[in-house]
Parts: sequence; C-alpha cells; structure tokens
Amino acid sequence: MPAYVTYERFGAKGNGKTDDLKAIVAAHAYANERGLPVRTAPDAVYYIGGRDMTAVIGTDTDWGTSRFIIDDREVENINQHIFYIPTAHEPKPVTLDRLVRGQKQISLTFASTTLISVKDNTRLNYIRRGPNASSGHSVSDTFLVAPDGKVLNDIMWDFPQITSATARRIEETPLCVRGGSFLTIANDRPSKYTYFARDIAVRRSRVTLEGIRHRIEGEGEHGAPYGGFLQISGAAYVTLRDCDLTGHKIYITEGVGSTVPMGSYDITVGGSAFVMLKGITQVPDIMDNTRWGLIGTNYCKDLTLEGCRMSRFDAHCGVTNATVRDCQLGWQCVAAIGQGRLTVERTSVYGHSFISLRPDYGSVWDGPLTIRDCEWYPDGKRPNVVSGNNDGTHDFGYECTMPQQITIDGLTIHDDAPVIESIAFLGDYADRHTGDRPYPYGTPSVLSIRGVSTDSGRIVEVCRKPELYPDTEIKNLP
Repeated sequence: MPAYVTYERFGAKGNGKTDDLKAIVAAHAYANERGLPVRTAPDAVYYIGGRDMTAVIGTDTDWGTSRFIIDDREVENINQHIFYIPTAHEPKPVTLDRLVRGQKQISLTFASTTLISVKDNTRLNYIRRGPNASSGHSVSDTFLVAPDGKVLNDIMWDFPQITSATARRIEETPLCVRGGSFLTIANDRPSKYTYFARDIAVRRSRVTLEGIRHRIEGEGEHGAPYGGFLQISGAAYVTLRDCDLTGHKIYITEGVGSTVPMGSYDITVGGSAFVMLKGITQVPDIMDNTRWGLIGTNYCKDLTLEGCRMSRFDAHCGVTNATVRDCQLGWQCVAAIGQGRLTVERTSVYGHSFISLRPDYGSVWDGPLTIRDCEWYPDGKRPNVVSGNNDGTHDFGYECTMPQQITIDGLTIHDDAPVIESIAFLGDYADRHTGDRPYPYGTPSVLSIRGVSTDSGRIVEVCRKPELYPDTEIKNLP
C-alpha cells in the first residue's frame, strides 16, 4: 500500500484545463477510508469547474507548490464547498434548564472536551441598525466544557430559559492542511446578498491551515459576494498560519432605504472558540479602500491575531475575548463589538480611529480595553482613539456600553496628516441627538493613560464634549 494518495491516481490531469474535481473528490474519499494522507504533484495546475461536488478532507493534506484554478463563471450550486473538513462527531441534544453569564460549571459530564451550543428562541439580540438593519437573532451561545463540566471560556449571556441545547465532542487528534496556491475566477452575478461558498470550509476542531495562498481575478462591474474562502464554523482550537490572502472588490447593493457597500471576506469565523490567526497577509495593499476587509467574525470566543498584516480586524455579532498582537491593520482599523477582554499590543493601526466600536450593533464593548505599545496613523479632521455612535434611541437587544476600563499604556501617534485639527481619546458618541434616550449608553468608569506621544507635539484631548463623560475618571499612570 502506498504511503500517501495522489489526485493523479484517480485520473487528475493537472494541466489547468481538464476539470479535475471528480478525481480530487475520489482521492480524498479513498484516503479517508484508509487513513492515508494526501499529497499533490508539485508542478500540477488543477482546474476546478462549476460542478456540484465537494472533496471531503479527513486526513492530513499537503498541496505543496501545486496550483488550483476555481472557475466560478458557471456554477451549478453556489452553496457547495470545494473542500470540506467535517467533524466526526454529530451534536446530540442535552438538557440544560438555565445558565448565568460568567458561570464556571455546568451539571453535565462528558467523555471528553465538548462544545455546547444553547439557544433561547423567545428573545432576540444583535438587532442591527442602519442601512443593513435586521430584526435580530435568537439569543444563543457556544462554549467549551471539560469532561467534568468545567466551563473553559466565558458564557456570554444570562439564559433564564433554554429552548434548545446540543453537545458535540471535539476531536482529540490534530489535522493539518498545508500549501497550495488558489486562483478564483470571480462570478459575475448581480451584486446582491446571495453569498457564494466555493471555499475551504472547516467544521472540525484541532485543525491547522498553513501556507495557503489565494488570489482572485475577473472582478468586474458587479458580482455576488463570497462567504469566505477559508470558512471556519462551530469548531475549536483552529489555527490559520502563514496564509497569503486577497481583499475582494467592494460592490454597491441595495440596503434598507439606501444603497450600501458590499464585499467578501477571505476569512470568516463563526461560532468558534480558541481560533488563532498567525502570520496572515493581505493583498492588495492594506490601505486600498476599494477592497473589503480580509476577516469577518460572528459569535466567537478567545480569538487571537498575531503577526498579521490586513486592512482590519472585524467582529460583527460579538466576540468574547480578543487579542491583536504584533500586527499591522490598515484603513479600516480595529472594528469590533463584544465583551470580555480586548487587548491590542505592539500593533500599528491606520484610520480615523484606533478602535471603532461598530455603531450598527450599538458600539458595545462590555469589558476592559487595553492598548499597549502601539502606533497609530490617524486621518480625518478629528480622529479618536476610541470611537462609537449610540444615541440611546435603538434597542439592540442588550445593554450597550463603552469599555468600562480603558488603559492606554504606550501609544505613539503619527499625526502628520495636514487635515488633522484635533485628536481625542474618546469620541462624540451621540453628537447628533439631544432628545430622550430610552436605551442609555454606558461610558467608561476609568480611562488610564501612560506613554502617549504625538509626532507634532499636540496634546491629545480626553474628549471634545465633557458633558458626554461626566463620570469618567482620568488616571495618569506612573
């Protein structure tokens, strides 16, 4: 028996013209049955057309220096993955009557580390505001527990009642997929929210994706968006390392009452825990504002970016505990909402704000924010270190607040842009509204500052409207 499986053994030509998807699917199926790794021919160019087929990866795969052409001009099923890394464990219903935010133990026990998902269909949160407004989503949470029921990461919400709960064992053994240079020939469908998959989708825990390169060509005047070329969902302990990915062209589509920009992420992460992105780079340039951000996340916990170069870090429907370390973030900066610890250290950030708390979800961060030994290249007339917008008139389904403790310990501000008039630590979050605020917006209790400098020598103001921050204590750290 050979030590590994090749696509050529099942009929792949690797000539960049013949559709090799059927052979690729067969090779992985054979490898999965026998527990064999997969390797590709170093000089091969595997063409993948629009057939409704998926290659299921269940063993270590090394694409090496091989190239892949994914042609999306004529696709039978836009929801079909090209490569799929499934879990071996199906979720099973469990009974949980209630949960409390911050709870450290549940009453259930398991054979191994387990991913718990809970939902309360009687309540809604993440009720989005603005041109992409939505009616919200059922209150839900996903968290890891040890075999003895110890909760391994934070429970986000109180659950006085739980309408459904499942438990799924996570894998104990690692799986690695590495190498490969992928070129997507873009679709030319109407610019509407009909997302293409055509991706590498991960549903298994303890997976590493390493050294993958992705480019896209053929983006024209219109096109449907993609849901992420590397797409991670419902998994834990997943690492993306040394991948070189592409920012997609921004299109315009119809929102609620107005047109809105629409784009594709090359990385999406949803409902996952302990995900690490390390050494991820983006092309074109991270300051190219015709290109969408590289990463978008929803419902994630303990997410880390380390040594990455991309146009932004973006968390939509909440992230719990996020760390950005030794990174360069471009024109879209750190755009996030969530809770727990948000730490940005030894990172260079460009843009009007250093931290932009997304206003479409209430500009909420419920937990401490730390900025440590960073650099910032602001633009615009009145940039802010931390900005948000919440006039207190919209119900997002949760209480909204800025970080209660903000610590800025080492920040060099390169403020040589001639348009800059002033810089503030805290932005004017409600400058367009003076009426009643039925859903009050919380402000920081403490802003601690040390080691902040500007190239111009200008003083950074605490805020431009002190009446917005009457109870915020300012501490100058020794």
